[in-house]
Amino acid sequence: MTEASLLKQALRSVVAGQVKAAADPHRPGWHLAPPVGLLNDPNGFIQHNGRFHLFYQWNPLACAHGAKFWGHWSSVDLLHWRHEPLALAPVEAYESHGCYSGSAVVDNGQLTLIYTGNVKYADGSRTAFQCLARENADGEFDKIGPVLDLPAGYTGHVRDPKVWQHGGHWHMVLGAQDLSLQGKVLLLRSADLLTWQSQGEIAGSGLNGLGEFGYMWECPDLFSLSGSDVLICCPQGLPAEADRYLNTFQSGYFVGQLDYDQGQFVHGDFHELDLGFEFYAPQTTQSADGRRLLIGWMGIPDGDEFYQPTVAQGWIHTMTCPRELTLESGKVIQRPARELQQLRGEVQQWQGIAQDAPVWDVTRAEVEVETDRPFVADFGGDLVLTWDGEWLRLTRQNRRSGEPEQRVWRGALRQLTALCDSSSVEIFINGGEAVMSSRYFPVLPIPLTFSGKQPIALRHWPLSDCVIE
Repeated sequence: MTEASLLKQALRSVVAGQVKAAADPHRPGWHLAPPVGLLNDPNGFIQHNGRFHLFYQWNPLACAHGAKFWGHWSSVDLLHWRHEPLALAPVEAYESHGCYSGSAVVDNGQLTLIYTGNVKYADGSRTAFQCLARENADGEFDKIGPVLDLPAGYTGHVRDPKVWQHGGHWHMVLGAQDLSLQGKVLLLRSADLLTWQSQGEIAGSGLNGLGEFGYMWECPDLFSLSGSDVLICCPQGLPAEADRYLNTFQSGYFVGQLDYDQGQFVHGDFHELDLGFEFYAPQTTQSADGRRLLIGWMGIPDGDEFYQPTVAQGWIHTMTCPRELTLESGKVIQRPARELQQLRGEVQQWQGIAQDAPVWDVTRAEVEVETDRPFVADFGGDLVLTWDGEWLRLTRQNRRSGEPEQRVWRGALRQLTALCDSSSVEIFINGGEAVMSSRYFPVLPIPLTFSGKQPIALRHWPLSDCVIE
């Protein structure tokens, strides 16, 4: 299909479906969601010339994982976003089955995308190319084409380049699967973004003291925080344990130190970034004021996603809120980006016995809970948060099976903040020590009901919508 033909099909899908999608009561008011179709990984998150740019994996033609485009939003403040011209469409032979995930850099003042061209063959095999595209004067992107072919020693599952500059060179981490079907992260170096030299494997299954640790590592991201290096990645194939690795695929991080010259990354243990039902493929950037910001996909690539009711309205999935990352005592702490406080309306405060708490509307709201005593918080009868003094449990019914399912955190609870938006909740525990992000689809408006016989202190802010132009 030619680019013109594919873009016509995409435009037809948006024009035909956007009114129905926008009218869905479960549509978020201040999270980013696709106009129509399916959204997944955030891509190319960067601040350039005073604007944040966020690209995203997008299938505008259906609520399905097909040949992905790159959509594009931009914002001056992480609150008010506008649609930019479609960045990438999968029309070239080297990207015939999708413009897969990647990142963005500024090269000599020019916004440049680095992404994976995905190619599948009739016999079931596949390959991948790492490709460049550069912004032109019209705000569109001209494709340079592949700059890195499939490296020797790996299957066709090599993707998701994250590129940054350090010490006068460009550096890239790539998710990969070796010929023994083990997940790895590759490190490469370049002087000009066009010619890349391999520095080998810096992390993965069987490396750095890890045993078998998944058959594919997706969406790597490496950056410095407080003098340490943090590697975010998404290992696929970790067996579930009683209180961790409960999603189909995991997303987490290692803290260590990268030796850029030797291409070695000595690191500690793997920690999950988010303990909720939906979180995957996060990407970070450094803002002009020095903060490390993260946005993730509030979804999981598995069969259950298509049981979400928004599919019938022609759209599926959202991004998480933007988060600020810090490293404290060797642990990544996530807090809602401070800009989100501008969405707050008038605060309501209450304290007393939990079961006597007022019932507040949390359709679009922020709620802060302070207590170390047991309580239960019921979000519209569709999602229940229970603290028993040792375990925090988030429970809902699986939309496919109808069976109850739960996600858990264990620790000493002092405080939590829940950010709610029509069909999502992001719960920040103890000021960001842990996070639980989840989608749910209750009848609106959503009442938040507390129960329990112990004291609790609450604050509630209604949250206004963000403008998406």
